[in-house]
Amino acid sequence: MFVDYAGQTVPIYDSQTGITSKAQIFIAVLGASNYTFAQAQSDQTIQSWINGHIGAFEYFNGVPAQTICDNLKSGVTKACWYEPQVNRAYWDMAAYYNTAIMPARVVKPRDKAKVECGVLVVERWILAALRNRKFFSISELNDAIKELLIRLNTRPFKKLPGSRGSVFQELEQKELKNLPPARYVLRDCRYCRVSQDYHVDIDGHYYSVPWKLAGEQVDAYISAETLEIFNNRHRVASHKIDHRRGYHTTIKEHMPPRHAVYAGWSPEYFIDQAKTIGENAVSLFKTIFERRNIVEQGYRSCRGILRLTQAYPTARVESACARALKFKGYSYRSVSDILKNGLDKQSCQGSLSLNLSHENIRGKIYFINSQSQEVQ
Repeated sequence: MFVDYAGQTVPIYDSQTGITSKAQIFIAVLGASNYTFAQAQSDQTIQSWINGHIGAFEYFNGVPAQTICDNLKSGVTKACWYEPQVNRAYWDMAAYYNTAIMPARVVKPRDKAKVECGVLVVERWILAALRNRKFFSISELNDAIKELLIRLNTRPFKKLPGSRGSVFQELEQKELKNLPPARYVLRDCRYCRVSQDYHVDIDGHYYSVPWKLAGEQVDAYISAETLEIFNNRHRVASHKIDHRRGYHTTIKEHMPPRHAVYAGWSPEYFIDQAKTIGENAVSLFKTIFERRNIVEQGYRSCRGILRLTQAYPTARVESACARALKFKGYSYRSVSDILKNGLDKQSCQGSLSLNLSHENIRGKIYFINSQSQEVQ
């Protein structure tokens, strides 16, 4: 399968504001039959790029062995004929559908001549036929494109027997791989380093992996509801997404056998380290461990607070710990924010007093006298 975007766009009109936007046209062509698929999209982002591939696979009702693409930034992060670097989300989609991504060489249009020709055909037989119509949504434009695709793919060849559709059914349809049972869901793909507490940080929430992977680099695939973590392309953990920042999601099977003394760390170790800061730091560390269901979840917060002494004087960190205790901010983030904003220099004792003596403030005596006059 050869894929690319057409150079020509289609205006989409906003019925309320009258503002127009440009719809991009994604095109996919099969190599033997020239069987063609086209889809209007709002942009050329990685999400649209991947959705175009999925739409093509479903239109062809099968998956080709190879997908030849242009070096679009959404799909290819680094162009190279021998070892191109493909966008990780694009690679994930290709692995899901079991198709090989083969980017064409830079400035070598003959590597994807089929889709170059397909672009011209779509612009001539579909976009030109729609040039006098006004569209108010992408879905409305795609409905019109689907009707014209049927005409294009059933149109007889001039110099060969049959049509795109008949050659597709005769030669290619049986060669395509079966579609997966479920449609691919676009996932955010990230590289992560597993912390020594065998958790990875995803948007401020910490998810566990098997403890033996501490310090290793893993791949995190994030969808709207689930997180999957892979090491050397083997899935090692799966979690439900939790958007609470600063919290932990831990599976018991991921814990080390001798949990309390793992890597020489323990609550006692960190509390002993807190003594170098002061009594308030000790109290804060104890509170952090008391509030955790699993004490190892507090290691990260305590390490962060200890590291703050490298950027701030110890006395300021101690004062920030006191303020965090006062306002129940039992976390590294609270102590860090207090220091960044200089709140540790403000006293957290006593209450706020206001001077209410002013000639324009009448006070309760005025109203008592006013009520007595009304009674009289």
